[in-house]
Amino acid sequence: MKLPDDFGPELLLLTERLTQSVGQLAKIGLPDIGTSPHETVLTGEGFRLLRYHSGEMREEQCAVLIVYALVNRPWVLDLEPDRSTIARLVASGLDVFLIEWEDPLAQDQNRGFSDYACRMLDECVDTVNCLRNENTVNLLGVCQGGTFSLCYSALYGHKVRNLVTMVTPVDFHTEDNVLSKWVRKVDLDSVEDCYGNVPGNLLNAVFVSLQPFRLGSKKYLDLVDLADNPEGLRTFARMERWIADSPDQAGRAFCEFVRDLFQRNALVQGELVLDGNLVDLGKIHCPVLNVYALADHLVPASASRPLAGHVASADYSELEFDGGHIGIYVSRSAQEIVPPAIAAWLQARS
Repeated sequence: MKLPDDFGPELLLLTERLTQSVGQLAKIGLPDIGTSPHETVLTGEGFRLLRYHSGEMREEQCAVLIVYALVNRPWVLDLEPDRSTIARLVASGLDVFLIEWEDPLAQDQNRGFSDYACRMLDECVDTVNCLRNENTVNLLGVCQGGTFSLCYSALYGHKVRNLVTMVTPVDFHTEDNVLSKWVRKVDLDSVEDCYGNVPGNLLNAVFVSLQPFRLGSKKYLDLVDLADNPEGLRTFARMERWIADSPDQAGRAFCEFVRDLFQRNALVQGELVLDGNLVDLGKIHCPVLNVYALADHLVPASASRPLAGHVASADYSELEFDGGHIGIYVSRSAQEIVPPAIAAWLQARS
């Protein structure tokens, strides 16, 4: 194949600008993420409960407890001051709490799905209610944390006032769910026997393989356009830090979640049992706001929308965002739309 005559100079310019960007990234180092002011209000076995500062009158504000997934750190919700779902929720007048799951130790490999979705989440709910002198809580479940929140709301409905799910998988067997199709073939017994706790870098490699060009080569090509954009480079560095820092997962919890949901689709089949109790989404009667992203490659909108047909809530709403799984947290347009909409929805029902 004959290359264009001007290909050499263009390639040289591309290389120079990429070298310039990489050099500036090296000077930036690892910028801080998750910097919104907060305090730890509870330390439990396998988690910390954080509370974000929103002024002296926060007890009079509507509260929300964010339940994030196990597969990544929650700091994509607080990437930087201008790209922070948490900061936007606080600015919208909410008293924000967040569960930070801690890395499992070797002895934690037998910690199960129900430990997260029932026992640990229940400890956090009780603490939030105690601190605020209330009997019920507003939950905001994100991705896998949304599935935890659905299970909790079905089993502990008397403690949940309102439920917001965000890019949350409900039906795990939709036709366009590439991750689900791939993971249905995994021999989970071998994974658990081999690793104990499942390594985060292994899971990270799986996610990258779903979009190898976009999550691999393309992002380095994007660096070329950031050569003269220091702020853009800092955002890039923060995202890279978050993506690379994937925690290990407790082996039993990982295998139970994948087997019951990705492989058996037990949640919508009415066959999921946690802590000896059947999880029946039809027992969710509280108001529900279902937020999903139309270009989500990890949790397609088709996997989230079926929630409407399974809950018994007379007050069910949906919020569509025209973006992807990560863009719904960090993009400029999402910052202007999603957190204020969630806050307004909760405040109207408090």
